[in-house]
Formats: sequence, C-alpha cells, structure tokens
Amino acid sequence: MSYKVELHELPQIKSRLTFLYVERSKIHRQDGAVTIRDDEGMAFVPAAMLSVLILGPGTNISHRAIELIAEVGASVLWLGEQGVRFYAGGKPMSHSSRLLERQAKLVSNSRSRLSVARQMYQMRFPDEDVSKLTMQQLRGKEGARVRRIYRENSERTGVPWDKREYDSQNFEDGNAINQALSAAHACLYGVCYAAIEALGCSPGLGFVHTGNIRSFVYDMADLYKAEITIPVAFDVAAEEVEDIGSVVRRRVRDVFHEVKILPRITKDILTLLQLDEEKESEREISELFLWDKDSILPTGVQYNTYSTEAVWLEEEY
Repeated sequence: MSYKVELHELPQIKSRLTFLYVERSKIHRQDGAVTIRDDEGMAFVPAAMLSVLILGPGTNISHRAIELIAEVGASVLWLGEQGVRFYAGGKPMSHSSRLLERQAKLVSNSRSRLSVARQMYQMRFPDEDVSKLTMQQLRGKEGARVRRIYRENSERTGVPWDKREYDSQNFEDGNAINQALSAAHACLYGVCYAAIEALGCSPGLGFVHTGNIRSFVYDMADLYKAEITIPVAFDVAAEEVEDIGSVVRRRVRDVFHEVKILPRITKDILTLLQLDEEKESEREISELFLWDKDSILPTGVQYNTYSTEAVWLEEEY
C-alpha cells in the first residue's frame, strides 16, 4: 500500500511550481511522484510540488496519477490544440471552509460585493481614487485601459492590432496575436484556478464576473493580464515563430517565476476577502462544527431536543 501524505506535510500553494505542460506522453504514478514517459525516456516529478498539470494533445494519464494529483491539492488542465477544454481540481489544501464562507458572504451582499470589485479595480489604478465609482463607471475605465494597453503593445512590437477575436473551438482559426493571447491566458487561468481551489475558495463566486463556474478565476486573472500575458503574447507574435503555443507557454512560465505569481495570487485573494495571510497560515486547518441559529456547536455530540443534556457519541468504524 502506498503512503498517503497528510495535509500538513504538503508545501503551500505559494511555494509550488506554477505549471507543468505535457504533451504526447504517458503519465503514471510511482509512489509520491508523477512519471512522464515519451520517446526520449521517463521523468519523475514530485506531485506535491505541482500546482497545475496542463495536458496537451497526445497525452494519456492513469487513474492512479489523477488520484495522486487530487490528493496533493493540485489541478489538472486539459488543452485541446492550445484551447482550454476542461478544468479538474484537487482537494483544497485546508479542511476549513472559512475562506469559502467569507467569499460567499461578501459576494451575496451588493454593497460588500461592490466594495471588493472596487478593490480589484484599485489594484489596476493605484494612483486613482475609485472608491465612489459605480460598476458601470469602473467597467468603462477598465475598457479604456485595456484598449490602451493593446494599442501600446502593438506600437511597441509592431504587431498589428484590431480587436480580440477568437474561436475557443478552433485555435488555428485566429491570427498570430490572438493565438498567442489565447495560449497565454489559458496558462494564467490555470494558475489562478489552482490557487483558488487550493485555498478552498469557489471558482464560481466572482465579484466582477458572474454566471460562470469560473467567474472568480476570470476576476483574478484580470489583475495580471496587463503585466504578464498581454506583453508576452505581443512579444511572441512579433517573432513570427512556428509553434506559437509552445513558445508562449515557456515565456509565460518564466515570467510567472520572476514575478512570483502564486504568492501574489494567494496574498491578493486574502486581501480581497479582507483576511490576514499570517493569521490564516497559523489557523487550525481542521474545523468541523454544527450550525446553530445563534452560534456554532461542537460536532460529535448528540443534542437532546427536550433537555439541556448532551451526550458524546462514540464513532464506530
């Protein structure tokens, strides 16, 4: 029987590799490592150091490998010809639902939701006061900012730019810059998704985006596109390389490492949810209670409806 890693033994999400892309390979498990075999040989990757495993065309992965990846809290991202097709998340790296409950509370109230959305836009406009802007005004400012960023990168690299246009079902149908943007954003979405899942938050509870199971992923990714993925995409498109997707992934990976993207995402999520990173890391990760109208009660207790007596239950396995 293989050894099962305990949650407290796993490295934190901010200490892991951003992503690993694999294509045309067979992926299995050996003890605590993922094995990747292709025509050139086999590599061993410690599963606990992964945050996202991206599977490209021609990959086959075993049930045991997926089981291991889920156990260590990593995520799997399937790419079909460079286009995102499906996300799969591992277990959260916390047994506590504290962050999820905080996220749900903030997103369920229109006033607190707008406050968090303003915080997100303040990160993009650090020199401006957005504290009194409506969502419509914030979107207008963001739209103008994104258009300016595209225009500036086009002028910087000489890559012609008209508009963002792509078909998620047909990667090859787009021009070079749109292909590069799709590949870059796919990597960023995967890393944001992995961080959100690892912290125990919900990818579907967004503050700016809504109605999609990855709304919060898109919220977080928008914080970093102007700095990372858009400039990288324009740089690669200007080089007129043959395999745009492959080159973009390598460039994005290097920039992720340089800017320490996983610690940044972790810190930004906790800031937006108005929680302290240091205190959260010290908090007991295993919390299970019973909900009550006025408070929370210990679990494992049989509460008698007709008296104040409580009898501890002995669990039998």
